[in-house]
Amino acid sequence: MQESTHVENPDVVLIGSGIMSATLGAMIKRLKPELTIQLYEVTEELAQESSNGWNNAGTGHAGICELSYTPNWGADGKVDVSKAIDVFQQFDHSKQFWAYGTRTGMLPNPPEFINQVPHLSFVHGQKQVDFLTSRYEGLKAHHFFETMQFSTDRDEIASWAPLLIEGRDPMPVAATKMDAGTDVNFGAIARKLIHWLSEQEGCGVAVRHRVVDLQRTSDGWHVAIKDLARRKLLQSRAKFVFVGAGGGSLQLLQKSGIAESKGYGGFPVGGQWLVCDNPDIVERHHAKVYGQAQDEAPTMAVPHLDRRIIDGKKSVLFGPFAAWTTKFLHKGGSMTDLPFSMRLDNIAPMLKVGFHNLPLVKYLVQQGTQSMASRLKLLRTFYPEANHEDWRLKDAGIRVQAVKKEDGEAGIVHYGTEVVGDKDKTIAALLGASPGASVSVAVMTDLIKNCLPQLLETNEGKSRMKEMIPTYGEDMIDSAAADRYREVSRASEDALQLA
Repeated sequence: MQESTHVENPDVVLIGSGIMSATLGAMIKRLKPELTIQLYEVTEELAQESSNGWNNAGTGHAGICELSYTPNWGADGKVDVSKAIDVFQQFDHSKQFWAYGTRTGMLPNPPEFINQVPHLSFVHGQKQVDFLTSRYEGLKAHHFFETMQFSTDRDEIASWAPLLIEGRDPMPVAATKMDAGTDVNFGAIARKLIHWLSEQEGCGVAVRHRVVDLQRTSDGWHVAIKDLARRKLLQSRAKFVFVGAGGGSLQLLQKSGIAESKGYGGFPVGGQWLVCDNPDIVERHHAKVYGQAQDEAPTMAVPHLDRRIIDGKKSVLFGPFAAWTTKFLHKGGSMTDLPFSMRLDNIAPMLKVGFHNLPLVKYLVQQGTQSMASRLKLLRTFYPEANHEDWRLKDAGIRVQAVKKEDGEAGIVHYGTEVVGDKDKTIAALLGASPGASVSVAVMTDLIKNCLPQLLETNEGKSRMKEMIPTYGEDMIDSAAADRYREVSRASEDALQLA
């Protein structure tokens, strides 16, 4: 990262350098170029927490292969695919924005951050085969998924992903496949967008700067920042603050003191990957393959066997394995993060989470302490002929799941992406996890609409948003929009070199 730069009392302060802050900064600068923006990042390098390529699955989460987005059988005996369709549309907004970024120079050289990798769902056992059959029928009927393939034929599945079938015991198996899936390096996207932002007039980016306090003022926020390199406390003011600090967001949200933060807590979940760099294996697996979640596993721990391309290097990853932790950040976090986040307003929800989710807590502890042999046992449900010497264990970052009171029932752990803001629309904080980075553009457009509506009130603002996201404000889910979706999708894939 280049030398830190500073803008005095900017219009907008962005806290954190992940994909959410980067996306919001780029979008609002495009919507209103005269806005001044300052981004603060506590680490020396950008996008080193959840957006880092090794700290997430890299899956362009589009509902294609993720069985956790279609968990329920309906009363009619059919799998409900509505959430997968919604997630697909949100991810398509991300692709449209990234394509725009490529055309305008914000995101040069697309293969450095996105590559086409087929997405597969794979199941075994007759009950799961029946489930996947119903899921396929529901998705295939929609134009988003019209190219999806389905098979119960072992030879055909082996032609898609040979590692799944070789050495497998006789049993019913099934798989779906879409070639239009993607592998995404969200950290690379964030770094490119922030680099572009840093070159714009009225924008500053400062690394090794920790925001330590937020105090409301009559027209926005007083922000206290610690310059870690010079050990100096800085002061600034901003009209709007976005807290996109990953696991650190909860603590800053609590420091803000806004009424909307009351009752929120955080439940951290660590992660680990099994990684294979053996070129003979890597070159035989050209897919992301998702299976069914284990009992009690959080959504971030749904197992999958992935072809990954991170910083130009190809690998195969399996996992993630969840792990118990009390840290909120992978880098710079402390084992005291969880206990120090407890407040009078959130202690009841947090204790109730612990009490009513004891199987989950037990699962996390077991996952973190299990042997390599037990990890390989799970791997072999995907890749029966996996050998111990080809795999190594690597940390996969930390997710802090939001805990809050809702509908009178305290202590619900939320798996999803949630933005918490104040009624005056001067601050917003991001909490949650999957699908997270994949739908960053949809999440940030909603934030702009809700917290910065003035940017979209003019014809010029609306026009600029449509340039960035051509289908913004349109319902591409409706069957009448099928041709429009195909046209825009082809244009995005051409720009991103995916076609």
